[in-house]
Amino acid sequence: MLGVLLACALAALPARAAAPVEKGMSMVTFNLHHDREDWPQRRQVILRELQALQPDAIALQEVIQKPHVRNQAAWLARRLGYDYQFVSTDPPGRFKRYGNALLTRRPVLARGERLLAPLTDYRTVAHLRIDVDGQAVNVYATHLNERSDETGSRIRGEQVADMLKFIAGTAGDAPVVIAGDFNALVDAGDLSALRQRYGDSYGSVHVNNELAEISTLNRHYYDAPSRIDHIFFQQDRLLAREAKLLFDQPYAEGRWASDHYGVWTRLQFAP
Repeated sequence: MLGVLLACALAALPARAAAPVEKGMSMVTFNLHHDREDWPQRRQVILRELQALQPDAIALQEVIQKPHVRNQAAWLARRLGYDYQFVSTDPPGRFKRYGNALLTRRPVLARGERLLAPLTDYRTVAHLRIDVDGQAVNVYATHLNERSDETGSRIRGEQVADMLKFIAGTAGDAPVVIAGDFNALVDAGDLSALRQRYGDSYGSVHVNNELAEISTLNRHYYDAPSRIDHIFFQQDRLLAREAKLLFDQPYAEGRWASDHYGVWTRLQFAP
């Protein structure tokens, strides 16, 4: 009888509201180091990590295709079951093509690309608008000029300005995420126009860390730390919740996934 009364009392209690599910997306950016240093082995390591993470979108730089090397983005996309967008200044049909790519496991609503000014630097930006659980999101991938002198800074500034024009003309009213190898620190003057509009996901999450000591350049290959691979997000529409480095440990004695580390972040849609 006591058990029956207890069960009735429990049934009469108001149901506890389930914790709200944070709606959002995850993204990775990674410089593949094209096909150097045993790509057939490296790609298996990269594939396993991406399969475990299942990010909504992936930005890849230094993607190559040539005789006996299938397009690296296409290879990864097929094995992940993702759609992809490859962008190159090399025309289709050329024996060797080199560029950037976006991969996604989400439905693609729109896609586009742009050759960035100055055209003599052969840089591009790829664009996909994807459907993340009913919310449209624009993702962009790029790789800016690599020079460390004043000329490189000037060129990157021009590329950022041109990319922002492209984003303004293609984003519509959906939030924006921009990822890639920017070849510049997040507070560099050449990225100032970008930073005025978009937040740094890794820096937003790790605000109390010594960010100057964090590197996305693989310290096995480079002496000085330099965080130049970034995922930027539209701060009035998205919140950065988590961020971490990927591929920052060797997978075998003296063997690494790339000469860069990857960056992963989880973004939440703002209320």
